[in-house]
Amino acid sequence: MTVPAPAAEVAAEAGPPVRTGRGIAAVQPVASLLGVIGLGVVLVLSLDLVSATVALLVELLLLPLLRIPARTLLLRTAPVLVAVPLTGLSIALYGQASGRVWFDLGFAHVTDGSLVLAAATMLRVLAVGLPGIVLFLGADVTDLADGLAQVLRLPARFVLGALAAIRMMTLLVDDWRQLAMARRARGLADTGRLRRGASMAFGLLVLALRRATTLAVAMESRGFGAPGKRTWARPARFAGPEWAMVAVLLGIGGVAVGAAVLAGTWRA
Repeated sequence: MTVPAPAAEVAAEAGPPVRTGRGIAAVQPVASLLGVIGLGVVLVLSLDLVSATVALLVELLLLPLLRIPARTLLLRTAPVLVAVPLTGLSIALYGQASGRVWFDLGFAHVTDGSLVLAAATMLRVLAVGLPGIVLFLGADVTDLADGLAQVLRLPARFVLGALAAIRMMTLLVDDWRQLAMARRARGLADTGRLRRGASMAFGLLVLALRRATTLAVAMESRGFGAPGKRTWARPARFAGPEWAMVAVLLGIGGVAVGAAVLAGTWRA
C-alpha cells in the first residue's frame, strides 16, 4: 500500500516551475522592455526623417517573423495609429517655422520646416510604438514582474503591489456591469445618463478601495511585507534569447543612426 506524499514534498521534488513557450513567448519580457527603451532613447537623439524611416522599415521587415495575425495586429496598434496623425498635426501647426510658409494664422503656421518635423515625429512614434506593442502581445504580467524584481532588482513590495493592482484591473469591468444591472433592477437606469455615470463611477471607486484594503490585509497576512530575502516560485533568467532580443532592438537603432549619418541628415 502506498501513501500519497504531502503536496509540499511533491512540489519540492518537482522543482520550480519552468517558463515554456516558443519564439517571443519564451523570452523574458523584461528583455523586450529594456530593448524598447534603448531603441526609443537612440531614436530621440535626432529628429531627422532618414533614421526614423530606416528604423520603421527594418521593423516592418522583421515583423513577419513574429507570426502575429493581421487582425490582432491592427486591433492592438489602433491607439498608436490614431495618435500618430494627431501628433503630426500639432507639430505641423505649432512646430518650429522655417522655409516656405504654406499657412499662417497667427498662433498656427505651417512651413516646410514644421512639415518635415511633423513627418519625422510621426515616423518616430510608429518606430517606437510598434515594437512596444507587438513584443508584449503574449507577455505574461507575472513573468514581467518576476523579471523586474529578479533581473532589475526593483523593490519586491513595489513590484508585487503593482502586479496585484494589474490583476485586479480586470474586475473593474465586472463591477461596472454589476452596478449597472443593480441600478436597472431598481429602476434608476432610464434617465439622467450623465448623473448615472458619475454615481456609478463613485460606487466603482468605493468598491475598488474596499477590495484594495482587503487585498492588502491578505497579502500582509501571507508575509508579502516581511523583511529579509524573498524567494520566488519562478526564477527569472536573462540568458542568450534575452540578450539577443536586446541586441536586435539596439541594432535597429544603430542601423537607423548609421543611415542618417551617411545621408548627412543626423542632427544631434
